[in-house]
Amino acid sequence: MKTKSVDLATLLCVVAATASITVVAAAGKDEVKRVGAATTVLNEMMRAQDKSIPARILEKAEAIAIFPGVKKAGFVVGGQWGRGIISVRDADTRNWSSPAFLTLTGGSLGAQIGGTEIDVILVIMNRTGVEHLLSNQVKLGGEMSAAAGPLGRAGEASTDLQMQAQILSYSRSRGLFAGVTVNGSVIKEDMDANTRFYEKALSSEDIVFGRAGSSPASVDELKTALARHGN
Repeated sequence: MKTKSVDLATLLCVVAATASITVVAAAGKDEVKRVGAATTVLNEMMRAQDKSIPARILEKAEAIAIFPGVKKAGFVVGGQWGRGIISVRDADTRNWSSPAFLTLTGGSLGAQIGGTEIDVILVIMNRTGVEHLLSNQVKLGGEMSAAAGPLGRAGEASTDLQMQAQILSYSRSRGLFAGVTVNGSVIKEDMDANTRFYEKALSSEDIVFGRAGSSPASVDELKTALARHGN
């Protein structure tokens, strides 16, 4: 009986370990999908011609955060919840980093465009903004200034806006693009997603500053898109 009890305990441990590995693997696939969705959002917004993010703004950007499918709640005054990624430029080479994972909650996305799901892009214009955004949690409009970003060729001349705002924010809903206000929103690093995707415990700073080691092949398409649109 004792042997059977030991064998049963061993079997249960193996089953539990297998189930845990399966859950982690499935969760990792969610992060791969998030990176792919962020790449799609960026490519589609930049193909919008006169409604795209001005090329000069992306060329000057120090980082970009993309939140596909942010869920909106309420009308005019409401809140939102979404998951996204951030990539940061190397200060010397100007190459884009592998993505770290973020969450966005609270606040309001304004009333410029409708829809219950909105894609949000945040363009971070200086290194101070990058440092704030990579802290464990930051509130936009509080610790950091954020402004609705200009669109298309007309936005190329918005040098005053570029210099004053730490973040320029954009959105897409139902195929429509707009600058959007995001004040009151809280951005927080998604440590669980970082761990699942890179298969080890990493902070957002570890990842975007190159301390994560090799990156999964699934980030290559995102880096290619960032290099194409932001260099």
